[in-house]
Amino acid sequence: MKIPINRNILWADTFVRVLVSCGVKYASLSPGSRNTPLILAFASNKKIKSFVHVDERSSGFFALGLAKATNTPVAIVCTSGTATAELYPAIIEAYQQRVPLIVCTADRPPELRGRGANQTINQNNLYKNHIRWFYDTGLPEPDIKSLAKLKEVANKAFDKSLLSAKGPVHINFPFKKPFEPKFFTDEVDKDTFVFAGKSDVNDSQTLQKIGANFAQKSWVKNILKLAIEKPKGIIIAGPGNLGKNFINECNKLSLKLGYPVFADGTSQLRFGRHGKENIISNYDAFLRSETFAKQIKPEIILQFGRTITSKGLETFLSNCSADRFMINDYGDWFDPSEKAKAAYSCDPSLFCKTMNQKLDQKNFVREANDWHAKIKNAEEKSSILKSKIIDESEFPNESRIIEEILKSAPDGCSIMLSNSMPVRDFDYFASNKNKSITVYNNRGASGIDGITSTALGISAANKKPTILITGDLAFYYDLNSLLYAQKYKTSLTIVLINNNGGGIFEILPISSYGKIFKQYFVTPHKLNFSKFVEAYGGRHYSIKSWKQFQKLFIHATQEKQLTVLEVKTNAAVSVKLRRKYWEEVNQGMRQV
Repeated sequence: MKIPINRNILWADTFVRVLVSCGVKYASLSPGSRNTPLILAFASNKKIKSFVHVDERSSGFFALGLAKATNTPVAIVCTSGTATAELYPAIIEAYQQRVPLIVCTADRPPELRGRGANQTINQNNLYKNHIRWFYDTGLPEPDIKSLAKLKEVANKAFDKSLLSAKGPVHINFPFKKPFEPKFFTDEVDKDTFVFAGKSDVNDSQTLQKIGANFAQKSWVKNILKLAIEKPKGIIIAGPGNLGKNFINECNKLSLKLGYPVFADGTSQLRFGRHGKENIISNYDAFLRSETFAKQIKPEIILQFGRTITSKGLETFLSNCSADRFMINDYGDWFDPSEKAKAAYSCDPSLFCKTMNQKLDQKNFVREANDWHAKIKNAEEKSSILKSKIIDESEFPNESRIIEEILKSAPDGCSIMLSNSMPVRDFDYFASNKNKSITVYNNRGASGIDGITSTALGISAANKKPTILITGDLAFYYDLNSLLYAQKYKTSLTIVLINNNGGGIFEILPISSYGKIFKQYFVTPHKLNFSKFVEAYGGRHYSIKSWKQFQKLFIHATQEKQLTVLEVKTNAAVSVKLRRKYWEEVNQGMRQV
């Protein structure tokens, strides 16, 4: 018995079924002609939640947000040509942050490449500098051998994106017309048709965690020995979401060793109901004091998470001779200072748990010492000055916005931070809080493109109140994304800090270059954002006081819609306030 099929549809359906069986739950699709078989395959599968985006760049960043929030691979589908290039910024960010994406690009058949055919470019390994794995499937072939190979590709795409390499993978799909299922191209026997419909999954796909012999590794023994010998130590928790197990084990380790934890604002350690006795959040301020920095020379540093946000800590590490070890899942090197001794591939929570067990076996708990007390004292003094100078500053001020948000942010919410000043101010001024808050960022490549799209993807995935803190240029850059807030009725509260241009440049030396600085760096736009927000069906409020901000912010986070709270600020005035705070901390450190 022969069954009529369209080989393109059979090919795409087979691929998608395997992805779903592996655990793919979300897809971000952009309309096109050449990608018709892939769109139909994803759209018709009831186990996939598909989101449709006209703008491929926005689609890529939306998928990035979905993947960040769920820590599962998200499929992206686009047509051939420049549509594929529009995905590149999001792919770069995913590569840098090891976010799992499965990028599916449709392509013209090989014979049309290099022939001037419409909408045809060289897509072979297009993202080769920023991809964890690439495969070109070749034209669909409706036979069991070819379909088996395709299933293997789907299995491998899932494994590479989430497990063995983690990050974006790229599968290129050449297709010949016709694309629609009602146009048959072949007849296949029943066995082939049934084989295509089976969702074969490779059972060996399990995350390779380090097993029972982990504690016997020489580098673990070496770090344990040094940690016991050296009382002056620091734990750095860099950006990332390493999970509750890590937070608990890291806290235990810090208390046993007597090492303070310098917790980046995006590390998750400043928030939640865990103990915070050793969590230091104001280190950026007191490490800017050269006098104090010279007094606290650590002997050993354990670093988890990605590259830290703080300029003060980065400078401190550049001048530090301590034995510094970076521990993360893939042994990635997060050290611009080039002073670290080594980077080890290991689950950070497993490392901390093993260290705790070994210390328990030795009944080791370090007694309090003056060095540790000096850091805790500096933290307390910096916190008092922050409350006095930043948290009580007059409206409007960019830095105070962080505390105003954290005061009223609902428990269990998500906060997405834009690059430039929002993520820096958050790192500088976000104090420890007992409420549960998950913080996200796009610090892999630190671009301002796709920030709102990423926040919308996060909101769509976690169904919790989501807050975006962004600047005016990042907001302007991604206005297209607001269409999807309306389309998918996404709950997103955007705190828009509008200093009318590139306010971050005010903190750089170029700010002293007068006319050139204003014309070529600040780039004032004088846009009325309310018109854009209203055009996309959102609510816009121009904030005039801290009291009004609090009232509207609380209301916005309780509603399931797009709300933009715009705070117009003066970047130069905000810079002066930051510098005043740092100078007063510097003065205070002379007496610590």
